[in-house]
Amino acid sequence: MLQSSQDIRAGADSGGRADERQPKELIYAALDLGTNNCRLLIAAAGEGGGIRVFDSFSRIVRLGEGVSATGMLSEDAMERTLLALKACQKKLNKYRLTDARFVATEACRRAANGEAFLRRVQEQTGLTIDIISSEEEARLAFMGCSSLLTGASKRAIVFDIGGGSTEMMWIDIGGDTHHISDWLSIGFGVMNLGDKFGGSSFAEMAFDDMVSFLVGRMRPFDEANRISETIGDSTVQLLSTSGTVTTLAAIYLDLPRYDRSRIDGIRLKIADLRGVIQKLLAMRPSERFHHPCIGPDRADFIISGCAIFEAISTLWPTGEITIADRGVREGIILSLMRGK
Repeated sequence: MLQSSQDIRAGADSGGRADERQPKELIYAALDLGTNNCRLLIAAAGEGGGIRVFDSFSRIVRLGEGVSATGMLSEDAMERTLLALKACQKKLNKYRLTDARFVATEACRRAANGEAFLRRVQEQTGLTIDIISSEEEARLAFMGCSSLLTGASKRAIVFDIGGGSTEMMWIDIGGDTHHISDWLSIGFGVMNLGDKFGGSSFAEMAFDDMVSFLVGRMRPFDEANRISETIGDSTVQLLSTSGTVTTLAAIYLDLPRYDRSRIDGIRLKIADLRGVIQKLLAMRPSERFHHPCIGPDRADFIISGCAIFEAISTLWPTGEITIADRGVREGIILSLMRGK
């Protein structure tokens, strides 16, 4: 069992030790425990200021299931998450890490027993996971994908659709440095938005209502920053770091299964992705369940995720979107490498 941050960096545990044959370089780890997903990344510095991945892990755990109704993490959800975190622990033990940071987001922020659950995680796995604010979550997500911003635009909208919240950032693009001039966190992601409108079984019927509700929540942010006006006057880049949008892209490309190398960094027309949404709305739930780029883990929440994207693209019709398959984990790795 990993007993402390020092042990984590050394790769020590009670059942083995780090692989001494691994390259002698600085290796970092990041864990993002979200409302829907548990994600781990182990990486080192790569070429051009990027990162080189040694190992990764991603599992849908639905930690936030039921939190909207009860205000508590359920025992089943915590057990699922603990199993995933134990799998992460085994991967971490294979490496001599220079540094690591493990964070939790909306489900643990919102649940009354979020802190207690993370103490339980530490007792059972040795992993220390800190709950971060929505502002910090937005900053890390932006850091993780900001290399995909182009010099062709002076402004950008960056958004991250999560399980329990959606973060949006209004970005000043300037040479090698980019600045978050304003940000908004909406307390609705793919899981709790669906819950608010009757659950996944009613998502198709409630789709237009979900879109209207979200546009209303976003409009003050739009007006305060004059984003719609800026889109009309100049080129504004739209950049997504969101599983919903990567899934839409994979479906549009008609991939036989999801392939990160085909998606990360791609630019597509928003109209094409909105066309995919209409196809998904017309599908039976069983068709979405068996679709190779959706599957059972995403099928319940893909429609509510689509509603969030539809609201964003309705309010901010930029024409094209850049799609990132990177986010908080990569932002943590980069921040550790840069000592920030």
